[in-house]
Amino acid sequence: MSIMVPSKTPALITPGQQALDSALHQLNQAAAHLGLDDGLRTMLATPRRSLTVSVPVRRENGRMDVVQGFRVQHNVSRGPAKGGIRFHPSTDIHEVTALAMWMTWKCALVGIPYGGAKGGVAVDPGALTTIELERLTRRYVNEILPLIGPEKDIPAPDVGTDEQTMAWIMDTYSVNAGYSVPGVVTGKPMTLGGSLGRTGSTSRGVQIAALAALGRSPEGVTVAVQGFGKVGALAAQYLSDEGCKVVAVSDVTGALYAPGGLDVARVRAWVAETGGVAGYPHADAMAHDDLFELDVDVLVPAALEGVITAANAPRVRARLIVEGANGPTTPEADEILAANGTTVVPDILANAGGVIVSYLEWVQNMQAFSWSSREVEVKLRDLMEGAFAEVKSMSAERGLTLREAAHVIGVGRVAEAHSMRGLYP
Repeated sequence: MSIMVPSKTPALITPGQQALDSALHQLNQAAAHLGLDDGLRTMLATPRRSLTVSVPVRRENGRMDVVQGFRVQHNVSRGPAKGGIRFHPSTDIHEVTALAMWMTWKCALVGIPYGGAKGGVAVDPGALTTIELERLTRRYVNEILPLIGPEKDIPAPDVGTDEQTMAWIMDTYSVNAGYSVPGVVTGKPMTLGGSLGRTGSTSRGVQIAALAALGRSPEGVTVAVQGFGKVGALAAQYLSDEGCKVVAVSDVTGALYAPGGLDVARVRAWVAETGGVAGYPHADAMAHDDLFELDVDVLVPAALEGVITAANAPRVRARLIVEGANGPTTPEADEILAANGTTVVPDILANAGGVIVSYLEWVQNMQAFSWSSREVEVKLRDLMEGAFAEVKSMSAERGLTLREAAHVIGVGRVAEAHSMRGLYP
């Protein structure tokens, strides 16, 4: 039996619904390869808990706005729920559910003892002052307070949130608890119990996955990065540092192309000064969509879901796609890319660096000690390279794509945990 969401008129399908459709399609494929029964498939497709809350925020001009917030715990069979919180105007319950599901498989794939969760608030953080953003964050946390905790559900930064957001969450939770609880979130500032190596860990994981998939020297390898933000900018820097030639990058403000290679550090400095890549003087401007069609060795989609579709996949010329974002490739696009011989390192493997180092931060908080940045990087590299080797081996043995193999491993481990624990009552 396949788990399906209700059919919708194509024009009415939101990005969040599209992401959930993709997540369920991938689960169905893995369940078929694993031979899971209908009951277990349904259990794995159904979130354990889903919460929708109203979040009132008092603006500095005295007006009160009300926005929607969400927290979904998809699965907790292998440990506490774990997943980021995003602030983005298009966030909805469907998107958050899909992201929570992907986090479940991701944690299982890389072998860390978490289940998957995700949270979000449907708001544009750029339209809020710092005071308004703090009020919004604290009120949202107060609404989801019964769900979170260091042994229940541990949030982290995501799109539109950062270490300051995590500091506000930690403080709000701690005030309610009556004592400091640093382990309630990860991705915190160092002074509040954050971990060395957490900043840039997702990007570092993308770099590790890309180099492992290349299987050759990175010197001169051409790279295009879609989404020059928290993940994409540092992934571009790390790949450039290894000898790759980053020839194109894009963000919401524009896209740049320099066939001879960009000075990534200079582009990052320009973005820090101006707020985006647009207007950078040492490269040519290009259309956003043209970036996907460049003749490069590696394409890194590192923004939001559903950017590589059946419409543009036939024109993708990159030999390797490394997914820095969650769900950037639709199932229809996957089939086209596979038929064209394009290798895709899937999101649940390629961008797992963030949750790996979040786990390491949580372990340090829970045990009141810390590791050096070198120790953190070694642990991150070991887990990423080990997971990649398992996925590559499974792919070769069963004739699966890397995405199919990754989901077979991740879903299989969660299904095994369900079976071992049994059903209560």
